[in-house]
Amino acid sequence: MAKAAQKTPDSIPNTPPPASKEDLLRFYREMVLIRRFEERAGQLYGMGLIGGFCHLYIGQEAVAVGVQESVKQGHDKIITGYRDHGHMLAAGMDPKEVMAELTGRIGGSSKGKGGSMHMFDVPTGFYGGHGIVGAQVALGTGLAFAGKYRGDDSVAFIYFGDGAANQGQVYESFNMAQLWKLPAIYIIENNQYAMGTSIERSSATTQLSQRGASFGIPGEQVDGMDVIAVRDAVKKAVERARNGEGPYILEVKTYRYRGHSMSDPAKYRTKEEVDEVKKTRDPIDHIKTLLQAANATEEELKAIDAEIKAIVAESVQFAQESPEPDPSELYTDVYVEA
Repeated sequence: MAKAAQKTPDSIPNTPPPASKEDLLRFYREMVLIRRFEERAGQLYGMGLIGGFCHLYIGQEAVAVGVQESVKQGHDKIITGYRDHGHMLAAGMDPKEVMAELTGRIGGSSKGKGGSMHMFDVPTGFYGGHGIVGAQVALGTGLAFAGKYRGDDSVAFIYFGDGAANQGQVYESFNMAQLWKLPAIYIIENNQYAMGTSIERSSATTQLSQRGASFGIPGEQVDGMDVIAVRDAVKKAVERARNGEGPYILEVKTYRYRGHSMSDPAKYRTKEEVDEVKKTRDPIDHIKTLLQAANATEEELKAIDAEIKAIVAESVQFAQESPEPDPSELYTDVYVEA
């Protein structure tokens, strides 16, 4: 009987890792920072130290972190809705300034005047969280227009949710973006429940990546719980935009663990459903699995966890020690001088 062929080194499949160990550790660090920051923000809200509304990003960390890999910081433009803390941290904003803004202190990124829903930071190219559902889509399209008008090779990263995907201004924006081949990446963070209604009950068509089909805008659906999948999809879309090929729609299927806001008891879904997602699809657990395959040690992960714990504690201390803005700040930053 003939012997089975022996596999030589050349015949053994060589599947490259999805990212280097260093990149995976960085992704882990950035996602853990968002998770722990948001958990602490929720605690401060419960203590009455954060006023108004507060929308946490817990569960969706892989989206902002994966997208940021293709962003030229300070050159490209980022804009989103009011679930914005995670995006700011991913963009490179100082956690101390984000927490101070949440608590309405002068040390915040908007001098305490924007709060949770209206943060802004020009150095990192973050053009705000916006409280009007879907309004940022038109504004972000304007940012893409400005980049093309100036010829500066910038791309606008425009985040919105599955609920906002049904707003009229979204389609007006799609039309202009495709008509003028604007460098706009529309990132639909589909966490499946909008403000509190499942996408199946609120949307006639649930394939949100195809919402630009009538305008000729291509799109694709991405696993938003997998930072590598998000990174790779965004990279292709951005290359296309920088080459002058126009807008692209990415529907990232994700899931928020908390209610729509801190005041939402989330009675529209079961605890079992949420627990199942946490158990089987958590984005941080996914990175941990990849890190194990990359031979990262438990000590390396513990060191990152300890570092993040200290950073978040420092941000809380900074926010509590920063004074509230003087009443005279009501009259500053109202108009921009020509």
